[in-house]
Amino acid sequence: MVFNGFDIVVVVLVALVILTIALGVRTVPQGYNYTIERFGRYSRTLGAGLGLIVPYFDRVGHKVNVMEQVLDIPSQEAITKDNAGVRIDAAAFYQVLDAAKASYEVSSLGQALMILTMTNIRTVVGSMDLDQLLSHRDEINERLLRVMDAAASPWGVKVTRIEIRDILPPADIAGAMNRQMKAEREKRAAVLEAEGLRQSEILKAEGQKQSQILAAEGRKEAAFRDAEARERSAQAEAAATAMISEAISKGDIQAANFLIAERYTDALKAIASSHNSKVVIVPIEAAALAGTVGGIAQLTRAVFGEEAVATRRVGSVPPSGRTSG
Repeated sequence: MVFNGFDIVVVVLVALVILTIALGVRTVPQGYNYTIERFGRYSRTLGAGLGLIVPYFDRVGHKVNVMEQVLDIPSQEAITKDNAGVRIDAAAFYQVLDAAKASYEVSSLGQALMILTMTNIRTVVGSMDLDQLLSHRDEINERLLRVMDAAASPWGVKVTRIEIRDILPPADIAGAMNRQMKAEREKRAAVLEAEGLRQSEILKAEGQKQSQILAAEGRKEAAFRDAEARERSAQAEAAATAMISEAISKGDIQAANFLIAERYTDALKAIASSHNSKVVIVPIEAAALAGTVGGIAQLTRAVFGEEAVATRRVGSVPPSGRTSG
């Protein structure tokens, strides 16, 4: 097949059109933005998806990742406010919000963020004591985040997080801190043990106090009951004595005999139950007891007279028959 000049021109034109269309179509992947330059000057930004540019006039300048990225900050030495050297390891998280600024406002975004982070870490560490540095990581992260976000804002970058991964003090300082922590824990253990013993003694004393109070209340109640019993016994004794006295005043010899015999019997019982008594002679025979009662009768005659006894006897003997005169 022989091509003439016209056919060659048509083929060249078709190939040129296809090449032009291919050069004017750009596919931007998700998570990226492309900056478009016209004659070397920034023109616009293409988002994710299919984009069109002017062939031969426009070109893609930078392919910018707009996803959140992590920047590993290398370990570095820093001096605290109290002149203690520490080694700090950190990580920064950032996201590009403006692809044009991130491409044309700073030469190397990643390196710039790394140097800025390292510089601010030294600044923050130098303004804090070692103890404050080790116990206030959140405060360090927050201060670094504020400074970094303000510094990276002109570059179209949002610093989302700054994380201090590790803070390593020198070996001698770490050993001293471990000894201090051990001493503090031993101190707290001793304080807790002493507090436990104190509470135990307080509870024990409180229990003894309550026990003594209850025992005293028991003795008080028992004494009250004993006194009440003695009072009632005395009342009964007084009532019995009053009845016997009344009977004696009316000339009842038997009442006097009963009272004296009861007192005599109680006296003998007291003598027999005494701890100091070794030998006791007690008239327990019936004859001796009868003699004792007879003695009581004689005592009654002495008190009330022969007339009262005779009257009592006459009253007790049945009347005999009378003769008429």
